[in-house]
Amino acid sequence: MNSVGHIERPISNDVTQGVSYNPTVGLPLSKQGQLPHQQSHHKIFAALKEKIDSINHETCDAGDENSFFVCDLGEISRLRNYWTQILPRVTPFYAVKCNPNIEIIKRLASMSTNFDCASKSEIEKVLACGVDPERIIYANPCKASSFIRFAAKNGVKKSTFDNIDELYKIKKYHPESELLLRIVTDDSSAQCRLSTKYGCELDDVPVLLETVKELGLNLIGVSFHVGSGASDFSTVTQAVKDGRKVFDMAESRGLPALKMLDVGGGYQFDTITEVADVLNAALDYFFPQETHSDVSFIAEPGRYFVATAFTLAATVIGKRNNSDSESMIYINDGVYGNMNCILFDHQEPSPRVLYHKNRFHYMDINSSSKAKCDACNYKVSIWGPTCDGLDCVSKEYYMKYDLDIGDWVHFDNIGAYTCSAATPFNGFEQTVDIIFIDSAL
Repeated sequence: MNSVGHIERPISNDVTQGVSYNPTVGLPLSKQGQLPHQQSHHKIFAALKEKIDSINHETCDAGDENSFFVCDLGEISRLRNYWTQILPRVTPFYAVKCNPNIEIIKRLASMSTNFDCASKSEIEKVLACGVDPERIIYANPCKASSFIRFAAKNGVKKSTFDNIDELYKIKKYHPESELLLRIVTDDSSAQCRLSTKYGCELDDVPVLLETVKELGLNLIGVSFHVGSGASDFSTVTQAVKDGRKVFDMAESRGLPALKMLDVGGGYQFDTITEVADVLNAALDYFFPQETHSDVSFIAEPGRYFVATAFTLAATVIGKRNNSDSESMIYINDGVYGNMNCILFDHQEPSPRVLYHKNRFHYMDINSSSKAKCDACNYKVSIWGPTCDGLDCVSKEYYMKYDLDIGDWVHFDNIGAYTCSAATPFNGFEQTVDIIFIDSAL
């Protein structure tokens, strides 16, 4: 068993039968970059195979061969448990925007996870799952007045802000709000920066604190976000330090003692252990348990919980040969669909061969490569189905097999900021099927 509770199990013959699989190589690398979780791969492949086997490309109705996801809810459960192990002082509020699927919300809600919502619709969706409004934070510093009234009507009190005008709206429409002041952080090393849009500079904090006091509003804490995909984790330490400064500023101005620090989102599994070490050390130093036991800590993780839980399968719908070993292939999903993460989230999905010439190759970890190698000689560029030249999934990749129309490829680690932002551009369907499995069972 590895650190996340992944249990190693042998692969049964019934699943690997008819599959290109080299037992000396083993399963694909774990989606977390550690040891493979064999039960997860076993069930993911079984779901992929069953779906593809049910499709007849010669006779199926239009759309029956659409791309589709397989979601492993067991992966989400393991990651939730791991969060508690490595960040015991921090309660996660899942960022619904990342992937608002109902089954994900239900699974996380059942595991004492709370929720970060950014809009009326997200709040509605979470409440519809039976979640108490006390477990929701309206973590959007700039909200429409009607949305603020909606939050008030439905008992959602926790909310963020970063400017004076927002305070006057809140005073007018939801004076019972429990407010967290969002501050600017150094997110210059992040792939997705947020402080260019949200956050209050420390020099401007005193004016906001005085306005809170003047309006008689209830300030309960401080919020920050160091961006997604940050490479400099010292920014986490600095942000916690700055948060503590705001706590002290509030106390010096006679405001009630603050009791919550929101350490934001952007957490990813491949760096979560390192980030947790830095964050735990910062919290212990600036908010030691001995003197700050009444302060609660929350976070807004999104991609951490869902990125590795989703696998996307897409079929080859067209091909243009440039030479015997180089071609353009067209698949039925792309940057306007479930791989919009390429444009909006700086992701680089890696295609792997799933099905070719009546054989499944899911277990073959050498079916593709970013660079030409002995195993992968077929150079391809991969394109989405729309008429836009921007709809390019990969400009250059090398495949083990000469893919043809009707073959399938799959993309791992594609559950975050993908289906949540898909569009119906060019008339292609906005949503695709999601097949749910649970490798924890």
